[in-house]
Amino acid sequence: MLALKLTGIGNSVGFVLPKEAVARLKVEKGDTVFLTETPDGYRLTPYDPTFEEQMGKAREIMKRRRNALRELAK
Repeated sequence: MLALKLTGIGNSVGFVLPKEAVARLKVEKGDTVFLTETPDGYRLTPYDPTFEEQMGKAREIMKRRRNALRELAK
């Protein structure tokens, strides 16, 4: 567990991620991270949760329409 201290950033409040957290998240300066509320608190991730949801729906459609997509690919 990491304890992060909140600091003022302009008119906002933020925190600085330690190098080891940045490395484990596999992010770098300028990247976007997503803070998602969960039943247990919050989750910080570099992956867009809405993108994963959209990809899941796309996979369902591709599986259902596999034959049509195969014919279109010819």
